Formats: sequence, C-alpha cells, structure tokens
Amino acid sequence: MTDRDSPPLEPVTKASTANQPPRAPSAFVRVRGAREHNLKNVDVDIPRDALVVFSGVSGSGKSSLAFGTLYAEAQRRYFESVAPYARRLIDQVGVPAVDSIDGLPPAVALQQQRGTPSTRSSVGSVTTLASLLRMLYSRAGSYPPGQPMLYAEDFSPNTPQGACPTCHGLGHVYDVTEKSMVPDDTLTIRERAIAAWPPAWHGQNLRDILVTLGHDVDRPWRDLPRKLKDWILYTEEQPTVPVYAGFTPAETKAALKRKLEPSYQGTFMGVRKYVLHTFATTQSALMKRRVARFLVGGLCPACAGKRLKPEALSVKFAGRDIGELMQLPLAQLAEVLAPAAAHAEGALAAQGKVLSRSAAKADNARRVAAGGAAHTATPDVRRTAGDSEEKRLAAQRIAQDVLSRVHTLTELGLGYLSPDRSTPTLSSGELQRLRLATQIRSNLFGVVYVLDEPTAGLHPADGEALLTALRQLKAAGNSLFVVEHDVGLMRQADWLVDVGPDAGELGGQVLYSGPPAGLETVTSSRTAPYLFGHRAAPTRAGRRPSGWLKLAGVGRNNLQAVEVAFPLGAMTAVTGISGSGKSSLVSQALVELVSRHLGQEEAPVSEDSAELLDEPPLAVTTGCIAEGAEKIRRLVQVDQKPIGRTPRSNLATYTGLFDQVRKLFAATPAAKKRQFDAGRFSFNVAKGRCETCEGEGFVSVELLFLPSVYAPCPTCHGARYNEATLQVRYRERHIAEVLGMTVDQALAFFADQPALARPLTLLRDIGLGYLRLGQPATELSGGEAQRIKLATELQRSQRGDTLYVLDEPTTGLHPSDVDKLMAQLQGLVDAGNTVVLVEHEMRVVAASDWVIDVGPGAGSAGGRIVVAGPPAEVARAEGSATAPYLLRELPGLA
Repeated sequence: MTDRDSPPLEPVTKASTANQPPRAPSAFVRVRGAREHNLKNVDVDIPRDALVVFSGVSGSGKSSLAFGTLYAEAQRRYFESVAPYARRLIDQVGVPAVDSIDGLPPAVALQQQRGTPSTRSSVGSVTTLASLLRMLYSRAGSYPPGQPMLYAEDFSPNTPQGACPTCHGLGHVYDVTEKSMVPDDTLTIRERAIAAWPPAWHGQNLRDILVTLGHDVDRPWRDLPRKLKDWILYTEEQPTVPVYAGFTPAETKAALKRKLEPSYQGTFMGVRKYVLHTFATTQSALMKRRVARFLVGGLCPACAGKRLKPEALSVKFAGRDIGELMQLPLAQLAEVLAPAAAHAEGALAAQGKVLSRSAAKADNARRVAAGGAAHTATPDVRRTAGDSEEKRLAAQRIAQDVLSRVHTLTELGLGYLSPDRSTPTLSSGELQRLRLATQIRSNLFGVVYVLDEPTAGLHPADGEALLTALRQLKAAGNSLFVVEHDVGLMRQADWLVDVGPDAGELGGQVLYSGPPAGLETVTSSRTAPYLFGHRAAPTRAGRRPSGWLKLAGVGRNNLQAVEVAFPLGAMTAVTGISGSGKSSLVSQALVELVSRHLGQEEAPVSEDSAELLDEPPLAVTTGCIAEGAEKIRRLVQVDQKPIGRTPRSNLATYTGLFDQVRKLFAATPAAKKRQFDAGRFSFNVAKGRCETCEGEGFVSVELLFLPSVYAPCPTCHGARYNEATLQVRYRERHIAEVLGMTVDQALAFFADQPALARPLTLLRDIGLGYLRLGQPATELSGGEAQRIKLATELQRSQRGDTLYVLDEPTTGLHPSDVDKLMAQLQGLVDAGNTVVLVEHEMRVVAASDWVIDVGPGAGSAGGRIVVAGPPAEVARAEGSATAPYLLRELPGLA
C-alpha cells in the first residue's frame, strides 16, 4: 500500500501516534509537540507533494499550525544559513514552540495582506511586468529623430531620471480652489465662509486681522470685489498688524485712529498658503486630515497622469507610449503585444546576423591586438540595416516573456487589472493571486507553499481558476499547505487536517489528518457537516420589500450609467466575478450617494497621513437617488479596516466594554479607599499603568544581528498595570485578569451586569466568543475586525430605517460562523432595517431576499446589471456567471 492509499488517520494525539501505520520519513512532514498559541502539544504527519488543506472554525489553531509552526520553522532553518549581518535586514518570524519537525522542505508563505502602504507599488511592479515593459521600450521602442537611447530606468516613474518633474512621478497634483476653500459663498467672512481657515481662536485671529486691514467681514463673500477675494485666498504676503480682540469694525477703526494699545500683533496668512503650509508641517494627524479635505486633486497637466518625463513618453511601441500601455487591462495588453511576439519571420536569420556581427567584432579585436587593421564592415552594418533586426529580435523575446506572464495572470482571473493599478486598491485576494502567479512562473521544485485562504474574495468561477493554478504548482513537484474555509477546495484536496473542535482554548487539537472522505466519521468536527452536506443552508426569509431605493445614471470606475433598485426592509446580496464592479456599486457609489443625501461626511482621505498626497484623487461617483431616499434615516458601513493600528487598541476598548469594566473596579471598596477613579484602571494612563513598559505588557530586546525579541515586562510580567492597581480586585479578579478573559469567560463572569452582558452576548453570538477582551487590534484579521464593528453596531437600540452596507462579511469565516453571522444580519432586517452586502459565499446569497448580479465579465467587460431578482430567479438566468453556482445551493430547483 502506498502512502497515498493509507487509511485515514484517527484524531492525532500523543496517545494515538503509536498506532499509526509506519510511513517513509521522506514522504511526510512529521510534527511533534507543537504548542504555538493554542495548540495543545500536537503531533501530526502531513504528506509532501500533495494539496493539503487545514480546516477548522475561526480561531481553532489552523494558522498556528500552518504558519506559526511549519512555515516559521522552515524560515528559521533557512536563515540559519544566512550571514548574521544579513539576517537583521530581513523581517523574520519567531522561533515556533515545537519539539521537532522532520522532513520539512524550504517553504514560501503567501499570506493574506492588503496592498503595500506605498501607492508607488503597482500590479506591474509586483509581477515584474513593469520591468519587462521598460526594457521593451528601451531596447525596441521607436525614438524621435535625434533622441539618444534611454535606459530602462528612464521609463520608471519611481526614479529621479524617469519621473515627471511636475508631479514627481505620482501622476496627479493637488491644489486648492476657491470652491474648496469657500464652499458656501452666501456666507460672510464672520460667518465662516472661508471653511479652510482653522477653527476656534486661530480662525478668529485671521478674521480680526482683516478687520484691522479695513476689509468688510460682514458682507457675503460673493459680493466682495474679485481683487480682494483673490488677495485673501492666494496672497503670499504676510502683513503683521495690531489686533483688538472682541472689537467691532467701528471700534477697531477708532482704536487704530487713537493708536490704542492692541491686544497683540497678528500676522496674516493667505488661505491657500495656510492649507499647504499646515499640511506640510503639522505633526498632528488630525489637523493634517482636516486641511487635506480642502485639497483638490487632478491629473498632472505635464504628463496627463502617465507619471513620466517627456523624453520617455516620446518613445513609442505599437503606436503607444509606455504610459498608455501601462494603463491597458492585461487582457488588452496581450492583444497589443501579440503581433510582436509572433513575428517569427526572419527572427532566426536576424539572430544569425547578430551572431555573425559579434564574431566579426571579436575577430577585429584579435586583428588589432595582433597589430593589424580592423575591418570596417561590422560597424556599418550595426548602424544601418542590422539596427531594425536587433530591435525586432529584442521585441519578440521580451513580448513573448510578457505574454507568458500575462497568460498566467489571466488564467487566475486577473485579466481586468492594468499594470499601473496601485496595490493599495487591490483586495487581499487579488494581491495573493498576483504573488501566486509569480510563483507559478518561478518553476521552483520541492518547495512547500503555505497559503492563507487563497479563495478569500473570489467568486466560485474564479475559484476554479485558482484550483488549476494550485495543481500546476503541485505538478511541478511542490507541496501545498492551504489554510481554507471553502468546502469546495476541501473536496479537491489530497489531504485534510481538521483542527478544533472549537476556537481559542477549546481548540488547538488535530481532530483528523487524512484523505477528505475520512472526516465524515469524526463527530467532533465542526467542518464535517458542511463538507458532506449534512447541514442545510440558512433558510431564506422571502420578505416583501417595504419600498425601493432606486439609483439612476450611476457611474463609477467601470460602471456606466447603471440603473439599479435595492429593496428596502430586505437583505440584498450583490454578486459577480472579481472586478465586475460589485464594490464600485455598493461600497462606493451606493454609500456616497446615500451619504450625500443624509448630509454625512464621506471619508475621502487616508488614515495614514504620511501618504495623503501620494494617493491619486478619488474617483467621482455620478448619478443620483431617483426614489426611496426619504425612507433611509441612517447609513452604517461595516468594512474590514482595522479597529486600531497599535496594540493599545483592543476588543474591549473599541466596543466600549472597557469603560463599564473600569467603572465596576472604581466602585469597589478597595478602590474607593485608595481614591482610585475609573481612569486608574486604564493601561493608557500613567497613574495606573506599569511604568517600565508604559502599559504595553512587553519590552523589546535588541539582539544586534538577530531579530528583536519581545519579552514579558520584567516588572509587571505582562499584566500592563503597576502593583497598586493590581491590588484592587472585583470578585477576586484584578483588572489584568479580566482583560485576559475570553468573551465566553467574561460573559459568565459578568452575567449579572446588563451593561456588559448584552455586548458580550452579541460578540459570542456573532462567533467571536474565543477572542480575549484585551486582544490587541494588530492581532485581529479583517473579518474579525468587521464582526467586532457589527457587534458594536448591534448594541444600539434598533429603530429601523437604517441601511447597513457590508463588503464580503463572510471573508475568513468557517461555515458554522457564517450561520451565526447570518442570524444576526437577518435579525437586523427583521427589525425594519435594510442590509446590502457584496458576497461570494453562495450559501449566503441563497439565503438573501434579493440578488443583484453584476457583470457579466470583469473590468470593461463588466459594470452592468446582468440580472436582479429573488435567488431562484437569478439561479435560472442565462449569461450570469453566478447562476450555475447559486443553483447548487437551491436543490429544489436543480
């Protein structure tokens, strides 16, 4: 019997290891005593040269085994061979808690992550297509007469020699306009017509200076002389004048005449100068974001958004400059380059001539070295006829390489992306597939690829293309270890490692390791009922809408004058393949149009203030709400952005739980005796926190040539608080012990406290019972962050008439957690609210009241409403990429 034919393994623990059939060590990766995070001394054997899926509920320990143990150990072993000085230049993971791992090959990790913070990173740079296209233009482009040849670096917007001097390679410029600085010209300056001026005292100071200068601040802005308005907005002058705070214009005029002592000397600054100066110099992220609202972005007038200097844009290939070529979708780029790649005619002859010239050149060198005269024919040929042949050969070679890479990307469903698409605008699934395509092209052999939910954000049709790519990597002699929730991929796996049974402390065990079919008999598995169809899909409510929210003429990205209607008082799932326009319709157009109607401020700028001006100007949503806007009183967008960017932000602080907990501690007799208020129990406040680690709970130990190690604080031992604070106890627990509780534990502990029991119950019911109250925001996945936001929103008393918008809320969720999430969303609708979600999970789509399918293709081939209606109607629609997959979830129709 071969290893592949071995019987399924029973639950793998130390007790059962001895009963396993013997296996060849070279065919399996043997893990012994894995204790990373919540893993409970796990022993497991995992086959190599196979597609292995790690399954289990969220928080069960799948990633701890696949990434925290297997990949971390593979990386550690590799770095043992790297020079110590070089190691500190590489971002290293820690040493895993495991006794031994045998038979582990080198590993490559493809984890879920958002695009890099820099907007200068693009699809072209991630896939190396940009480098090839720059070489193509350098070596085979058509240059204007008299222009010298440019190097590849001259075609890069990220180098000084290539970047457009006007926009510095960004492709866009920002400035202020009168409309952005003065949005309402019916107001007077005293009524704060100049919205871009600072609030509070500073703004009043500037208005008082204008009074001293004799300008009318009580006349509507639109009635002021043009010369005066231009001076106030754009002057570079900065006059310093006496200011009489609180004086009327008449009193100020009299005081100046009598030369009274002023309150102070004030210096004026024009509005434009104030905005630009503040943005460039302020250390306050809040102030930077405020003034950024008045900056209006547009295409760079010098390069028209192509980001390059004029000399680079003057070089053409196939009639296009490189900026135009980089803006084409990959599928269209392939069409443009196909003739050059297929131009085989004369290619071998050209190659022969080049080789002949090389031989002649070498012969010349020998003649000169021997004291003879060099032939002159070779230079003449190189300057004339041979030049076009060399270009043709270079173009063919480079174009063929580009087409080969593009083919891999289009096979993965990414043909709608353009090479200049910025990586921060990509979903985590798109970015992971880009990196996967690079690995397929690398032709590595004998490597373990560890992937983190590669189907996340993928339509089932795109999932099939992904599976084909994974099989290519396996066929090349590699092993694939995939952390995954998608049951379709599980069914296609060679081997399944099911971790659980539950999350957190209730997980961390390998319940099963073997071929997928064997999992059916493991009763403790939360995955088995969904994998083998024993768990029915959530029932669809089939509600009647209370009205319709109709959008007309919607334009955004690839959406072109779309007409669409969302039922009110119902749950709507918006579907379509990746890049079809779902998020453009829902998360952007719908949200922006409703925000405008409600007068809510749209968040147009990045939270990362350092990158604000690097970001391209936001796309503009066109269109309007044609009907139903009056029936929506509130808009809530629940996205997957982090709930905080530092470890100081956590589940308890974000949800408001911590405020109630601190009040309970402050109300104890021990706290009252010591005069401790609620602030004493915050690890962010100096009076209560440990001073050694300043409330972090850990300290960083620098090891020079090795990666830094984070160790528990030697003073508080990770508790975060000083000793005096920890002496105060509530029901025999101090504040650090409460933060260490999971949601499930805290719910039992605070069961008699309604202000805490309600939010804790919601967190448990939405599938987050395994998270610790003090779990840092930096340790949370996007899906966990989104569910925390949803639970926080569910705490509010439901008045109905609220529109909830969610973008792929099931990302990263086990099917059992999806059921919990759906129960909460259905409850929102039952309370009279409207839920609209972008979704790829067909079980969720089948349980919705209404489905809007966008497509039919991606990019320019999408952006239209293919079909809209109840799930059963959409499942029968022809021309819909979603229909056949939805039909499988509606067995009564099949």
